[in-house]
Amino acid sequence: MYNWFECKINYEKATGDGIQKKVTEPYLVDALSFTEAEARIIEEMRPYISGEFTIMDIKRARYSETFLNDNGDRFYRAKINIITMDEKSGTEKKTPVQMLAQASTIHDAISVIDAGMKGTMADYVIASVIETALMDIFPFVAEVKTVKKSEEEIAGSDE
Repeated sequence: MYNWFECKINYEKATGDGIQKKVTEPYLVDALSFTEAEARIIEEMRPYISGEFTIMDIKRARYSETFLNDNGDRFYRAKINIITMDEKSGTEKKTPVQMLAQASTIHDAISVIDAGMKGTMADYVIASVIETALMDIFPFVAEVKTVKKSEEEIAGSDE
């Protein structure tokens, strides 16, 4: 499960006509804490930004699910109402959740959400889909480290 943090970064960006302009852009990072989110966004953005940059804000972003799509270039926040039945009163109960979908258009975002929700047993209604200002997201990817033991260490552990 992802633990998302929205990080806003301020830096000078070269525009199409060569003029340097100060911009503030939001990015989404998967991290365990605010401290780790700050370290991860610095690590992820350092190769893309020449010069200095400042982290202006870090806040927790509560997305219950993210649907990533390699064909999409934008990110859409969707409010989904999960419909359940209250056993005691027999009425419908709607529980709102926030989800993030990567797509090219709003229609594509709805399709991505429907495809992602296809395997669920719960009934749901898409209440709203809004394009976000997010520039990119950085999910956590575990690094696999291999450790080579020398023959002496292996032989010594058998004793």
